[in-house]
Amino acid sequence: MAMNFVTFNQDYSQLAVCTSRGFRIFSTEPFANIHDGRDAGYITIAEMLFSTALVATVSTPRRVEINHTQRGLKLCDMSFATAVLAIRLNRKRLVVVLEDEIYLYDIQTLKLMHTLETSPNPAAIVALSPSTDNCYLACPLPQKAAPPAQAPAHAPPNSTHVPPTTGEVLLFDAIKNVQINVVEAHLSPLSCISFNYEGTMMATASDKGTIIRIFSVPDAHKLYQFRRGSMPSRIISMAFNVTSSLLCVSSATETVHIFKLGVPHSQQHSADSAPTSPNKVSSAVSRRLSQGSDTLTRSRTSESLDEDDDLDTADKPSNMSSRKANGTLFGLIRRTSQNVSSTFATTVGGYLPKTMAEMWEPARDFAWVRLPKSASGIPASQIRSVVAMSPNAPHVMVVTNEGNFYVFQIDLSKGGEGTLIKQYSVLDSNDAMSASTTDF
Repeated sequence: MAMNFVTFNQDYSQLAVCTSRGFRIFSTEPFANIHDGRDAGYITIAEMLFSTALVATVSTPRRVEINHTQRGLKLCDMSFATAVLAIRLNRKRLVVVLEDEIYLYDIQTLKLMHTLETSPNPAAIVALSPSTDNCYLACPLPQKAAPPAQAPAHAPPNSTHVPPTTGEVLLFDAIKNVQINVVEAHLSPLSCISFNYEGTMMATASDKGTIIRIFSVPDAHKLYQFRRGSMPSRIISMAFNVTSSLLCVSSATETVHIFKLGVPHSQQHSADSAPTSPNKVSSAVSRRLSQGSDTLTRSRTSESLDEDDDLDTADKPSNMSSRKANGTLFGLIRRTSQNVSSTFATTVGGYLPKTMAEMWEPARDFAWVRLPKSASGIPASQIRSVVAMSPNAPHVMVVTNEGNFYVFQIDLSKGGEGTLIKQYSVLDSNDAMSASTTDF
């Protein structure tokens, strides 16, 4: 039985798993199977609306079904011209993501409210805030294609958009159906976007995966800047806790990082510019989009240097003893260079202005957890995980593509490495991975 898809609902109280046999929904606290849809057939996507019985699924590539799981009813069947890559839900909007279009529907009436043309987005990098008061959608900024040279009359029309070459984010008001801001988040193309529960903050990561940034919404002030590591790794999943005091990040490694959100940069430095009114922001964005994103002016700020040049390679001195040591010559050289660069950054950073100091001193993780070694022998680089944080306890919840559901406990006062306290399997008991439960 193949596992096709896994996701948490908006408040992390439930977990949906799609397989070649159907889909199942679990409660996370306590862990229990609360819906078994194995008779649904091959399911590739299942998105829940909080803890309601409404679930949107994709069985065939171009069709979305809206189901009432308690009554066993199919409420709606929607077909599209191309494959559906993702679905996003909140209490106001149903969002269907295709490779080059995003459809926004009123979730009560299923009336189409808006169609947003995008650049090719095969990874379906789209986020919808859970909040109905701050109902925002974020996606990579569409980049218009350059005007084509004169082509033969029989030639097919060219696409109006090209794949993104930068990490700019388009912020869209999903209620008013207007574009409200453009966030210059990264120089490299995006790999992940996530909103907090209230829809007031947005986390972004590029395809390099070394730097994570958090911006205020909708005015797009940079609040935090974190470093996941020195070596590039694709970010798979990001999740705020419900109080927006922590951000959990998983990548194509066995380590899950937890970052602590303290006092934002914008509050530490009162010299920052005043927020721009939404009307002014919206009009400015409209002008920029009408010109095409290729004409946008971009300043090479400290954060862009920090990511693209990867100048900061220092690891946390406090964590070096507890992390695994690398006994190779390369590891010895790297650790030596890390200690030198850390000292140099601390010394030089004190003499630099704020914009330059950020380049030397990005914040590291507050805590982290390590996934157990794969029982099936899958290399750590091939493990993919989706993360969430418990609203009721200092627990990090992780689901892997092997079908394992892990619960780790972290120390909110000291941080450091978290402790594995529970482990479950979300796969069918008839599969090679049994549905046994293990408590530590």
